[in-house]
Order: sequence, then C-alpha cells, then structure tokens
Amino acid sequence: MESLPAEILQYILSNINNARDVAACTCVSKRWKDSTQYIRTLYFPRGSFDNSSSGSADIVVKTMVSKVVRLEELIVYSPFTPSGLASWLSLVGISLRQLELRMDNTADNQEKLDCVGAARNLESLKLWAVLMVHSPKWGAFTNLRNLEIVGARFEDTVLSGVLKSCLFLTRLLLLGCEGVRSLSIDLPCLKECKLDFKGMGNCSLTLTSPKIESLEVQGCSWIRVPETKHLRKLSISNCEGRVYMVDLANLKALEFLCMRGIQWCWDAICKMLKLASEVKHLYMKVEFAGDYDKLQPFPEIDFVDFFNSHQKLQKFDIHGAMFAALCQKNSLKHVDSGFVIPFLEEVVVTVRSPLNAEQKMNTLESLVKYGKSLRSMVIKILGMKGCHNSADDFFDEICRFRCMNHNIVRIE
Repeated sequence: MESLPAEILQYILSNINNARDVAACTCVSKRWKDSTQYIRTLYFPRGSFDNSSSGSADIVVKTMVSKVVRLEELIVYSPFTPSGLASWLSLVGISLRQLELRMDNTADNQEKLDCVGAARNLESLKLWAVLMVHSPKWGAFTNLRNLEIVGARFEDTVLSGVLKSCLFLTRLLLLGCEGVRSLSIDLPCLKECKLDFKGMGNCSLTLTSPKIESLEVQGCSWIRVPETKHLRKLSISNCEGRVYMVDLANLKALEFLCMRGIQWCWDAICKMLKLASEVKHLYMKVEFAGDYDKLQPFPEIDFVDFFNSHQKLQKFDIHGAMFAALCQKNSLKHVDSGFVIPFLEEVVVTVRSPLNAEQKMNTLESLVKYGKSLRSMVIKILGMKGCHNSADDFFDEICRFRCMNHNIVRIE
C-alpha cells in the first residue's frame, strides 16, 4: 500500500465508511491519515460510543466530520444531541447529499429535526424512530428526491407540513407510522410511494401525483388516486381493518396488482379487478368480502369471464376466498371449445379446506388444460382440517393430479 501512488491510495481509502475503520486508518501513518480526508461517507453504528457520554460522542463525530474535505453521506445510528447535530451540519451542510439519523423517539426529537434544515442540498433523507410534535422548521428542500421515515409518530397536520417542505420528491417511504387518520399527498414529481400506517387500519388517503409508477399502501380503508396514467405496480393491504373504498382512474399501464387483507368490500374488489384488465401479475389474498362488520365469503366468480377479462395475465397467486370463488359449481359451466388462457405461465394456489373438493380439482385441471403457456403450478396446502377422511381424500386427489402433471405441478 505504501508504494501506491497517492491518488490510488486516496481512492481505496475513500471507500471505507465505518467510523471505527476510518479512525484506525488515521493511526497507520501520516500518509494514510492525509488520505482519509477524501472519504465520501461516514457511518457511526449503534454501539459506536457505548462507553462514552453523548457529549463526548458529539465531539468525536464533529472532529471526524471536520477533517473530511467534502462529505456527501452521513449515517448516525448512535445517540447524539441537538447541539451536536447542529455543529456537524454547520461544517458539512453544504456538501451533504445523503443524511440518515436514528432519532430514538426522545424528548429532544423536535430540536434535532429542526437542525436537519441546515443541510439545504440534501438529495436523500432517512429518519428512524421519530416523534414529531410539530412540523420541523425546514424551509424548502429543493434538491430532496428521497424521503424515508420509519417508526414515526405524528398527526396528519404535522406530516402534511413535512411534505410541503419536500415538494420535489420522487420517492417517499413512510413505514410503521402511527397517528395518521386522514392524509392528502400532493407531490407532482413522485414516482414511487410506500405507505405503512399502524393502528386501527381506518386511515383515508388521497394521493395526487401524476407521475406515480409504484404505490404500496397498508392500513387504509379509503383510498383515492385520481391520476394513474403511469402506474405499473399497485399493492393495497389492510391487516387490521377493512378496505371500504378504492377510487382510481384507469389502470391501463398496470402490470402488478396485489390485494391483501382480512376483509374488503365486494364493490371495491370488483372495481379493482375491472380496472386491472391489463395486469400481468395478480396477487389475491383477501379472506372475506361483505360490508362493515359482516364477514361474507366471495360470491361466485365465473372462470371463463374472469380470464377473458384478464387476457394478459402471466402470473396468478390465488389465496383463500378468491380460489374458493373460482371453484363454485357453475364457474366452469360456460366453457366453449375455443376458450384458452393465452399468456398464463405461473400459478400459485393456496388450499386450506377440503370443502367442495370436486370443484376445486376441476378448477386446477382447467388451469392446466386451458393454460396453453403454463410452465409452473405450485399448490400450497396450509393447515387443512376436515372431518373424517375428507382432508386425506382431497390430498390424495391433489397428489394424483401432481403425478399426472409432474412437469408442471408441485406441492408445498
């Protein structure tokens, strides 16, 4: 290493980012110490200062930050104080492009959040374990494109204030967040959005982002997205509450649709399936239909009508109620000789009950028979229970079906 030209040594050491490793490099020689000032990223893991007070830890971080010529990324998982953060950002706020902080939901969170505004040129901001009482005093982050907040507690107005400071976001992730009841997001440049709200599962969401391409929503009962021209990936789930209403524009560009939850209003399910007529990958894991508190099974879904309405479907994950709805007595009543499922290549079926075993076997056989492009069918058997020998008999039928189609079908 000592024989290497200075430029190559600087390049090699610039790829070191862990603060402990950087500190160790400075002790090797003066040449190494001088080269570490060209690093681009500094990372302080959770246990970096376990035997030190927060005040002394702040000084160490400040010292290391001050020696870097142009720091572009700062990641701090270890505890720090508002004054410490303010002092670091006063030194590198102009050059900093990416900032990631673990806030620990402490009482001084608000002061720490206000300090972040000093990093005016940020392109990416990630915050962990945040308690927001008021909207932070950030002004406008004109260069910020990525915002990730994980494990936060805030009210609707506070979150709205945060988003108003970040109008040019292209990527927004809010994961494991609490306190949100009704949220309206209006971000003209947003392309990717992932929202995960904890609580009762009764949030309402309005998203107005004409460039949105990927949207994942968990924990909302009412969802409205008026502009979906470019939407290619959509996932809606509600593990705690119910999905009552989904109001979307056309989904002609949609390639992937995931619908999950304990209960969806049947109107919402029908609307989603109708809008997603061009979808290529459909994942359905909704256990019950029915309005409000009344849990009901899915109504019968005509097998032929469904696949004729989803001609481009290539992969189909069927769970629970959706599979049962396709296996009703009359689902295969109107199959004509010219019917085919043209592009279906992969099917994943989850079976939980031996009820209507004959109809279920007919549906499985029909998927193989009419799926001219089918390459793989996975049958997952989860916690099947039945009286007498019904479950065993059904499993034997599935095993025979697998043997007859061993090149396509497998059982998990």
